[in-house]
Amino acid sequence: MRAARLIKMVLLLQSQPSMTAAELARELEVSERTVTRDAQALSEAGVPVYADRGRAGGYRLIGGYRTRLTGLGRSEAEALFLSGVPGALREMGLEDAASAARLKVSAALMPSLRDASRTAAQRFHLDAPNWFKEPKTPELLPTVAEAVWDDRRIVARYRRGEGEVQRELEPYGLVLKAGVWYVCARVAGHGSYRVYRIDRFTAVDAGDERFERDEEFDLPGFWDERAEQFARSILRGEVVVRVSPGGARRLPYALDPQSAREALEAAGAPDGDGWVTLTLPVESEEVAHSQLAMLGPEVEVLAPEALRARFASDAIRLAELYRT
Repeated sequence: MRAARLIKMVLLLQSQPSMTAAELARELEVSERTVTRDAQALSEAGVPVYADRGRAGGYRLIGGYRTRLTGLGRSEAEALFLSGVPGALREMGLEDAASAARLKVSAALMPSLRDASRTAAQRFHLDAPNWFKEPKTPELLPTVAEAVWDDRRIVARYRRGEGEVQRELEPYGLVLKAGVWYVCARVAGHGSYRVYRIDRFTAVDAGDERFERDEEFDLPGFWDERAEQFARSILRGEVVVRVSPGGARRLPYALDPQSAREALEAAGAPDGDGWVTLTLPVESEEVAHSQLAMLGPEVEVLAPEALRARFASDAIRLAELYRT
């Protein structure tokens, strides 16, 4: 543990002109007293660590010293490619590997380029979860993530309906969609690829048995295809509506964008007021009510009659609320 910390301290000092004891303590997650002892140990081992005294003092390497301990390990190299998504790295248990990789890359760069990671971080940040939703990290995510990286089979139990089902899976890849984690996996002995929500797993047993990965498997392509199939599969109902020109522009933001655009393209010519009549695929009457309500007076429901009556009731209640 201490040896790894000393190496990290050298890499930190190699990537920065100077660092205070407080800064080093924060990065190394130790006390400032421990930083002082570590600096002395490095100096005694021949590493030229120099301590600047005074209020603006700190630690620095002198004489152009450079360590050769910059080779990336496999886990560090893999984590480096994900360094733009720090939240996802933390949830998968790869934060330490990514931090070590960034330090090694920074230490290997010319001094004029060492601020590249900082300037990039100031210009791009990915915040995956939806607004107003508190993301929850599935407890079993690190276990599944480790199996994905190592190509190891897992035996997973997950909730389905009112009961639980057990499957032996070959986990191919992880997807973070709107704050929800999914694993794309092949069912062992079955050959088919499926998608599972990790927060529905109740138990995961990752053994030592590895599977042979199909190198032709395309995770982004597979996810796009399944996501489109899922979006289509839940649209089991239909509603007939009239929308104003403003409602037509806002329709793709209220419903499934692709379905809304297709319905608008298939609609007939506008009437004398510029309104168009179209048929929309929807998940259910309840969902359609909440989605179309976002368009306010820019939409009129024509069918089914029950949904039209529901909007008529809403209109009466609103009129009562705003009557002067």
